[in-house]
Amino acid sequence: MTEAGAGSDAAAVATTAEKKGDCYILNGTKQWITNGGEAEVYTVIASVDRSKGARGAAAFILEKGMPGFEFGKKEDKMGIRASVTRELVFTDCKVPKENLLGREGLGFVVAMKTFDQSRPGVASQALGIAQGALDLTLEYVKERRQFGKSISSFQGVQFMLVDMATEIEAARALVYAAARMIDSGAKKISKDSAMAKLFTSDMAMKVTTDCVQLFGGYGYMRDYPIEKYMRDAKITQIYEGTNQIQRSVIAAHLIKQSTA
Repeated sequence: MTEAGAGSDAAAVATTAEKKGDCYILNGTKQWITNGGEAEVYTVIASVDRSKGARGAAAFILEKGMPGFEFGKKEDKMGIRASVTRELVFTDCKVPKENLLGREGLGFVVAMKTFDQSRPGVASQALGIAQGALDLTLEYVKERRQFGKSISSFQGVQFMLVDMATEIEAARALVYAAARMIDSGAKKISKDSAMAKLFTSDMAMKVTTDCVQLFGGYGYMRDYPIEKYMRDAKITQIYEGTNQIQRSVIAAHLIKQSTA
């Protein structure tokens, strides 16, 4: 979905899909695509009628190697560097009409419903990052000695550890609740999905920042892995919808529920 001019404003997708006979001809560029160039199958949101905005979008299934489907810049990222992020470029890319997912005009709906189910996945990623960072930090503070004793014996350090552990468990409960709701087949999951993603990713950023603080100067060096946890945590606040967008989604549902 993401393009240079279409991030949070997903309806601003400029990639076009023109119907010609038994095919659609796609033209445009996508950016920051996870596994771009590595994956064999891609779901692409393109506009079949830009005058209709979001209602003119459609979802297409594309396969690696299709004529006119190429890969552009490979990004050099701050975090999640083990994952490839790359541009997708479509130049008169011919896509069979059978590859239309759903029907014309439902592309935006398909994308939003997908986000509802995938955002708890990002939340679980953030949860794992935070838990891993805390585990490393607990080991470190027991070994690190200052003023003749382990820094884990200092109440200031203990309180930081307690706050981190409590926030992690609160986030875990929220993620599991959203996952149970999805597994139950519930239809209205947008608010709970957004809450899980919002709370857990903000928590992960805070926890990993505090973990780096407890490592002190060592935490800022790449000799220790803790700085990677902090860099990796940041993306969970951004992708699958920024946390500002999550707040907008949640607010809309709260207001709608209160006036129903």
